[in-house]
Amino acid sequence: MLLHLSCMHCSEPPCLEVCPTAATYQRPDGIVAIDYNRCVGCGYCIVACPYQARAIYTEEHDFEVNELSRNLGVKYSGTVQGGVCTKCNFCMDRIDAGLSRGLVPGMDPAASPVCMISCSAKAICFGDLNEPDSIVSRLIRENKTSRLQEELATLPSIYYIFE
Repeated sequence: MLLHLSCMHCSEPPCLEVCPTAATYQRPDGIVAIDYNRCVGCGYCIVACPYQARAIYTEEHDFEVNELSRNLGVKYSGTVQGGVCTKCNFCMDRIDAGLSRGLVPGMDPAASPVCMISCSAKAICFGDLNEPDSIVSRLIRENKTSRLQEELATLPSIYYIFE
């Protein structure tokens, strides 16, 4: 069985280097994203990603918000066109919309990824790793953490806390 993980939003993303159309790009804030209008569905990025974080849907697919998310005020529902690669983008449209209203991603739910605000265990945190006072920077500083496959030098931005 092939398991997919969420995108690690690597600082050195191997998927970026192999994309022949530059559909995969990295934003200044570090989010690794895909321009669906440029993606031709070649799958090179899927092969290059050591985290198996990418997929190609052969048909258009709707990602709908569940009832818990709706109760939290989440209105996002995204559609991915068929034949292109897709992956987690930290709900960058929500982040951008929140930033334009002066909200802080990771602090204000309307500017944060849906996974974070809908996690009933509050096990998912989000924030700016470059900001020493952000909650994620504090959690990384105060806890024992690890990142997946660090030996690959992709520098994942996702940290796991363990005891």
